[in-house]
Amino acid sequence: MAILNKIRQRSLILILVIALALFAFVIQGVIDNPNAFSNTQGVVATVNGTDIDRNDFQQKVKSYQDRVGGRVSSTQAMNTIYNQELRQIIMDDEYDQLGLSVEKDEMRDLLKNSFQSYPEFQDENGTFDVNRLNAFISNLKDLNGETAPLGNFLVNYESWANNEQTIAANSIQQTYYNMIKTGVNTTVVEAENEYLADAKTVDIRYVQVPYTSIADSLVEVTNADVKAYMNKNEDKFKADANREVVYVEFKEEASKEDEDAIKAKLIELKTDKEEYNQSTESVYTRIGFDTAENVQEFINTNSDIEYNDSYLRAAQLPALAKDTLMKLEVGDYYGPYKDGEYYKLSKVIDTKRLADSVKVRHILIPYVGGQRADASVTKTPEEAKATADSILAKIKSGTKFLDLLDLSSDKVSNEKDGELEFAYNAGMAPEFKAFSFDNKRGDVEVVGTSFGYHVIEILEQKSFNRTIKIGTLARKIEPSDQTLQDVFNKMSKFEIAAKDTDFNELAKEKELTVKPITFKELDENMPGLGSQRQVVRWAFEEGTDVGEYKNFPISGFGFIVAKVVAKNEEGLMSVENASITAAPQIRKEKKAKMIREKITATTIDEIASSQGQSARTAAALTLKNTTLSGAGVEPKVIGAAFGLEQGKTSKLIDGEKGVYVIEVTKITDATKLDNYTAIMNRLNTERRGAVQNKVYQALEKAADIKDNRAKTVY
Repeated sequence: MAILNKIRQRSLILILVIALALFAFVIQGVIDNPNAFSNTQGVVATVNGTDIDRNDFQQKVKSYQDRVGGRVSSTQAMNTIYNQELRQIIMDDEYDQLGLSVEKDEMRDLLKNSFQSYPEFQDENGTFDVNRLNAFISNLKDLNGETAPLGNFLVNYESWANNEQTIAANSIQQTYYNMIKTGVNTTVVEAENEYLADAKTVDIRYVQVPYTSIADSLVEVTNADVKAYMNKNEDKFKADANREVVYVEFKEEASKEDEDAIKAKLIELKTDKEEYNQSTESVYTRIGFDTAENVQEFINTNSDIEYNDSYLRAAQLPALAKDTLMKLEVGDYYGPYKDGEYYKLSKVIDTKRLADSVKVRHILIPYVGGQRADASVTKTPEEAKATADSILAKIKSGTKFLDLLDLSSDKVSNEKDGELEFAYNAGMAPEFKAFSFDNKRGDVEVVGTSFGYHVIEILEQKSFNRTIKIGTLARKIEPSDQTLQDVFNKMSKFEIAAKDTDFNELAKEKELTVKPITFKELDENMPGLGSQRQVVRWAFEEGTDVGEYKNFPISGFGFIVAKVVAKNEEGLMSVENASITAAPQIRKEKKAKMIREKITATTIDEIASSQGQSARTAAALTLKNTTLSGAGVEPKVIGAAFGLEQGKTSKLIDGEKGVYVIEVTKITDATKLDNYTAIMNRLNTERRGAVQNKVYQALEKAADIKDNRAKTVY
């Protein structure tokens, strides 16, 4: 009791101690991760002061993924929604600053333009009636979320309101861009220059001293040169933050032993085998492929690929097995053989001579929801089947097929008496094709497909050849549990050893290929591995330093062990990376200087002679074509030619492929036009057509964007 009393007496001190400890823990967390309690956790991005809320953003991403049916990755979906949200905020800011909006009367006009063709909004004379539109909207409100028909759609008040917002937004956008386009015009001088750039020509003589005349080994490019070049051309070498990573792969692939075991299992399935049943404590005979009476049931029970009951032609068989299979008799086997990711054992079940092409005629009765069924189709599947059956009965009782063609909805074939002619490999509905090839000439029957119900009559079958029906036992080639364990152990041992060994040397010792990759913070894909955001996130985590490594499981592949080798922050790229593009340009500049220093002559012929080159000619040069005959693309040289008078010689020109001197031998001036309106109109159309993208690009570049995607949703 005395101890308990002391504890009670000191409880306040104890509470204070615990509180201080918790406070210290929280403060340390803030120091270690200053963003831990920032508002950015709930904000995907802030654009010109407007936040993109994380929860709202994720709901839109999910809705988008549902619409596209999984055809894009989660990162691709987030990028799409992010760009949409970004554009909307930026453009809404512009509209607000300009006071652009859609007022009530204008909205009614927009709705009239969008829905005046709908019968629901027309009076008895077929004229748009705004009162009917108002009544329809009022009725939607009263339905409290329930839907009402509109044309071929069902709409509720929420979807109607969303559609109104879309119509209004499109109208404001159109007004905005029309305002800008109105200010985009071409002057007469611009039109004249455009004309002259194509019509005025210049002939020249020139000499080129190519940069290749000086060996690269004679031109040293230092890191200092690269740094200086980068500083002069900063825009070319700006880079986003990135992480340079190397990794090795540990693939979960079936071993030779695994493949041998799969082949042995297939062979074992051929014959009957006595096996012990533990539940009944008795021995029973497991039926083998040799004696199985129900081939379909046997294959579907023992194979990874279901039984195909079709007769197959050579072109429909596996390429590596078709020649052998086509020569086998009923009951003969081929295999086990490897076909893609399966081992297969095939047995010939039956053979038959079948046509390679057929001619049929048909009557199609579609139903609501059938493929390509238009709005005029009203029959249910049951009603369509009943109609097709009644047509078949009439044909079998003596009515001519052609007399019933008006009942068919296939208007294309109806123009040819309902006839269709196609080969066995044509892209026809499988049920339609099966009936046409597997039955006999003259047979007529009702066949159901995704398009509806067809009454088909076989008119002709041609080019009969041998086909075979095969039963194939297939087993997917997969690694065994032991192989999976071996791969995991190999990966784990590598990861442990990498702690005390050079990553590249260890990989070389283990005969593994080291693969480099550079990530930006919002990237996701790795070559051959697909989306691997887990690796990118790890590489950009604040606690991940250069030299750290980690293993990652890769779905359907195995594992990788990745190592961070460089952390490059936003700004100018490293000298090493910049030198890839900078060094050739620096080397070219240095060679140009060396060539200039060698040239003392002043005429083209003297320069050509002293430098071991030939004087060349180029005729009919225009400002629009920057290709110099015999030299390639040389915009500086072409431009210099149009800046010289006839008979004049240029100074030394540093071109793309070498140092040049040119002499203008002839100038052919263009005849001025009396009117440049046509050219002005063409340029106006081109410029105004490019306005929309260019304006938005400029607005986005000027916007204040704080992108938190990597920390919130990616």
